[in-house]
Amino acid sequence: MSESDSSKNTGTELAALHDNTMSPRDDRRARGQIMHEAIPHRSHAVWKPADNRPDPVDLLLKSGEGRMQELLPLRYGRMLVSPFTFYRGTAGLMAFDLANTPNSTVRVQTCGDAHLMNFGAFATPERNIVFDLNDFDETLPAPWEWDLKRLAVSFVLAARDNDLKDKHARNAALAIAKSYRKKTLEYSRKSILDIWYDRIDWSVVQESTSDKELKKHRRERTEKALKRTIASYYFPKMTEAVDGKHTIKDNPPTIYHMAGAEGDKFRDHAARALPMYRETLQEDRRRLFDRYKLEDIAIKVVGIGSVGTVCAVALMLAPDDEPMFLQFKQATNSVLEAYAGRSEFENHGQRVVAGQRIIQSASDIFLGWTQFEDGKHFYIRQLRDGKVKLEPELWDGDRMAEAAELMGAALARAHARSGDSTVISGYMGEESTFDEAIADFAMAYADQALDDYERFAAAAKLGKFKVADDLGLD
Repeated sequence: MSESDSSKNTGTELAALHDNTMSPRDDRRARGQIMHEAIPHRSHAVWKPADNRPDPVDLLLKSGEGRMQELLPLRYGRMLVSPFTFYRGTAGLMAFDLANTPNSTVRVQTCGDAHLMNFGAFATPERNIVFDLNDFDETLPAPWEWDLKRLAVSFVLAARDNDLKDKHARNAALAIAKSYRKKTLEYSRKSILDIWYDRIDWSVVQESTSDKELKKHRRERTEKALKRTIASYYFPKMTEAVDGKHTIKDNPPTIYHMAGAEGDKFRDHAARALPMYRETLQEDRRRLFDRYKLEDIAIKVVGIGSVGTVCAVALMLAPDDEPMFLQFKQATNSVLEAYAGRSEFENHGQRVVAGQRIIQSASDIFLGWTQFEDGKHFYIRQLRDGKVKLEPELWDGDRMAEAAELMGAALARAHARSGDSTVISGYMGEESTFDEAIADFAMAYADQALDDYERFAAAAKLGKFKVADDLGLD
């Protein structure tokens, strides 16, 4: 039990969650303490690449197979911006590395790619703004430590990206682990329903922000996000009338229509996939969805890790030209499946939706999944539903630690919804030894990520792959 068995996964086993309700709380806490004796906290501090670790450049180029080849230069260009943006595109590489590190064998529904830019604020169906994880492309039952370590490393790289001293980078990683540990202890004493109903109110986050300028900045961004409704802002901004028909405006390289027969085929696939998607919605939401019809659909490039997979935006219109935008995102195998077991769901869009519904405190009412006739899997959700992005480029050392504490608590809440917070808390204990180990790992692995980035940048200079000049980041 001292080393993860995940790296030996044959691909036939299912990724399953930890059984967390079969024994009394005290027994489960004691089980976590016994795990600590078998897998000491300090074992998490060690980072040493495996002898069979793949070449990062080769692995990234291989991950491009099956993606839209014309978009790969855009993906590589975005990754080359900095070690931090490179890290955001290397969830698959880190999955291999994490599978070769110790874990307590307790599983939760993981995000699978819990870097700091996959957290943010958004509107709930009740139109409240909450703070939570907001990306689930890689979600899968897996060891809880994997999410925590990926998040901690992302803060170290973000701190270095801001030219902060390593003491601030380490403090942020330490704050994540400490916050996660303390919040998990808190959840270990709560009822199952209290955990499920818990959420982080964005207004509380704003008001508790210690920097006055940052607090003002967040208030303004939130107000702007709430004012930018689909009908009054995004519809006129993103569409135009052509021959009496509303169409999505092309804005290459990030928004564009496929040309000719390929475009007609893509639109036909999307239209035929909507009835299956409809059946994945709740009955009341199906009736709401039925009031809209597909008017147009275009490719819409998002993020870094998703670039090259098929992502699109669909314009849906109700009577009187009332608009709604739906985002189609292709779902493929989670990068964790090779190490944690295959998903129980045949459709990877369903894997994403099921994981999101478990992890998030509130999910979009139009969240569902479907499949195209060519076999591609998709999940679908509303586009830009009151989202407020974070601003790590503005964080100094204190703000970096403040954000880290917030995300550590958010991750603990996410894991407590599916995992056994009592066992996990028993394992971590109430001392700081676990926190120190995670911080040490984060610093060491950030050095590895920097080395991988430099190899990737060197390969780009040698022309081993094409890099786009226009990254579409404006």
